[in-house]
Amino acid sequence: MDRRHFLAGAAALPMMASLPNLSMAEAHGKPWNGKSLIFDAMGELRDVYDNSLVEEMLEAGMRSICITLCDPKVQEQEAYDLTMEWVLKYNEFLDCKNQYYMRTTTVKDIAKARAEGKMAVFYLTQNSTHFRRNLDNVDIFYNLGLRSSQITYNHQNWAGAGCEEPNGSGLTVFGHELVEKMNDIGMLVDISHSNEATMMDTVDASKEPIIISHSCCKDLYDHPRNVPDRIMKRCAEKGGVMGITQMRPFVTTDQNTQIYVDHIMHAINVMGIDHVCIGSDRDHRRLTMSEEYIAELIREEGHINPAEYPLYFEDLNGPRRMEWIWDNLAARGLSEGQLEKVIGINVYNLYEQIIG
Repeated sequence: MDRRHFLAGAAALPMMASLPNLSMAEAHGKPWNGKSLIFDAMGELRDVYDNSLVEEMLEAGMRSICITLCDPKVQEQEAYDLTMEWVLKYNEFLDCKNQYYMRTTTVKDIAKARAEGKMAVFYLTQNSTHFRRNLDNVDIFYNLGLRSSQITYNHQNWAGAGCEEPNGSGLTVFGHELVEKMNDIGMLVDISHSNEATMMDTVDASKEPIIISHSCCKDLYDHPRNVPDRIMKRCAEKGGVMGITQMRPFVTTDQNTQIYVDHIMHAINVMGIDHVCIGSDRDHRRLTMSEEYIAELIREEGHINPAEYPLYFEDLNGPRRMEWIWDNLAARGLSEGQLEKVIGINVYNLYEQIIG
């Protein structure tokens, strides 16, 4: 999703966080057990969240999250400038809400955040265009706190091809150089949104495990954003992790949330229990398909096919969605230890290995 209106949205839609909940259902489950680490490999934080909503996220166990800095569709100098701007904006936002959030560059900060009842926040970019064609920019953004970057967004860039390119390349010469640089500096390589050739090339080129932070299983549902079993297997063989996203159009045409659970279980069967996590890519508000919310989506994303509405599952609508996921995975037979891996430990272990 596009985060370019993170701050603008506060002025344009001051009432969005308090809209009445007219949805059919809401994320709920057994209360968080107070000890399991919940880590969203790619989630959202918005400044329209009121304090009570953030407190519910914390009450439901959210203790670490990786967030997208800015609009991934822009290119070259504009991408560089915008990413720089958004690092500063998010720094200011998180620091102003430091009773809830802790901006984070190392997994050691997660333990501190947990001890203080806060949420550790890592920065992700959903494209590599902000690096332009200069590997020195990887150092610059790393020093500003960026710890993970996708190789591509949906289209061709200097590093590779996105999932919407019908004739796109695999990983380019520059892409190979970029992966090597990210490996060397300790920045996590993310292949979400890449096409299949770029995905496989990147997994093979990387000397370190990589992440597919937010996607679903193409062998279950044929969507351009989803990942086939053969790439999932190769990712796991090299120590990588895949986050299963809650974007409903990637999963099903209806509101059957058990199909979302099917995707998690399929990924576990293909990759193994140590290689699957949750990458929600979803808002934490209790959303309704109001005219105001639709206008917000269009401002952020451009045209969206109305047939895809809503983008969310009703059962995962709200700040307590991880409790619902825990309960429904437990109903599929996962032990508490296995649940803890999927809900947080797997992505924590990958971050510890790559980011430190």
